[in-house]
Amino acid sequence: CKILRCNSEYVAATLHLRGPDRGPAFCTALRSYSLCTRRTARTCRGDLAFHSAVHGIEDLMIQNNCSKEGPTAPPRPRPPAPNPHGFESLDICDYERSFLYKHGRPPGFQHCAAFGDPHIRTFHDEFHTCRVEGSWPLLDNDYLFVQATSSPVATGSNATVTSKLTIIFKNMKECIDQKVYQAELDNVPAAFQDGSVNGGTRPGGSSLAIWERSPGRHVEIRASYIGTTIAVRQAGRQLSFSIRAAEEVARAFTEEQDLQLCVGGCPHNQRISRSPRGRGRVPADTARALCREMLPVEDVYFQSCVFDVVTSGDTNFTMAAHGALEDARLFLPDAEKLHIFQ
Repeated sequence: CKILRCNSEYVAATLHLRGPDRGPAFCTALRSYSLCTRRTARTCRGDLAFHSAVHGIEDLMIQNNCSKEGPTAPPRPRPPAPNPHGFESLDICDYERSFLYKHGRPPGFQHCAAFGDPHIRTFHDEFHTCRVEGSWPLLDNDYLFVQATSSPVATGSNATVTSKLTIIFKNMKECIDQKVYQAELDNVPAAFQDGSVNGGTRPGGSSLAIWERSPGRHVEIRASYIGTTIAVRQAGRQLSFSIRAAEEVARAFTEEQDLQLCVGGCPHNQRISRSPRGRGRVPADTARALCREMLPVEDVYFQSCVFDVVTSGDTNFTMAAHGALEDARLFLPDAEKLHIFQ
């Protein structure tokens, strides 16, 4: 029974009609309301709201001297009919388009990144440098699971780097089969673990796809069915991860899924200062000069770059910070939040 739709259309049509001069337009709205109820009569026969609406319309038409014959407002456009595959032709596997259709505005987005030591930029624009040796979840929600495995950047060092990334795109029956992507040092493939490059044979399979940006070094995974884009890079002896996720997707988790570095940052006992003490493998002044060539603004990306080069002795870490900044430039919904100063 779709009487509630009839009710809401009537309210919307009469909301702006006030006072004694509402006459013809009000009668048109009532006739449209009456027509709508007649169309639902067969399925609404036992519904109390339906019978209440029918009697209410009759009373209002008498009170306002409305003729039962006359013009009606054109019906509001209905959603496109389902296609043979069983989902709307507006395509529920296109998140941004579906969201705009449902809400009348584009969705909001959030950005998270993990690079270098690893340094974590959370969805809430907090910035931490983490020890986190071993495997830790970056994301764990209804749609995605992302795990980063870290190992020491050098023998005897407290600093760690991401050496392996596992990304699971969870089964979404209308759109994709479950897909697993895995990258390790010197192995950043442009395919999922099963060798495919998209979401599989389902009607919305193309809504998940991998694009190779730089062979063996940089891939981009677009999951348009959840409004999400992921970048995976290798620079030197570390992997980095960046994501632009729809707000609704980023928030789709329960209290049990509370440990997510992209959401809460790294735990307090795993945070380390970006001011390394003692002798580094590269003098700090040298590291600053190298990082300044790639990162002219002395923000947290610059500070992270200096820390990583001093700690590891690997000048390729300038590329890791530069890549993370470039991803942020592309993925951040608010360009004014690009640089964080601490």
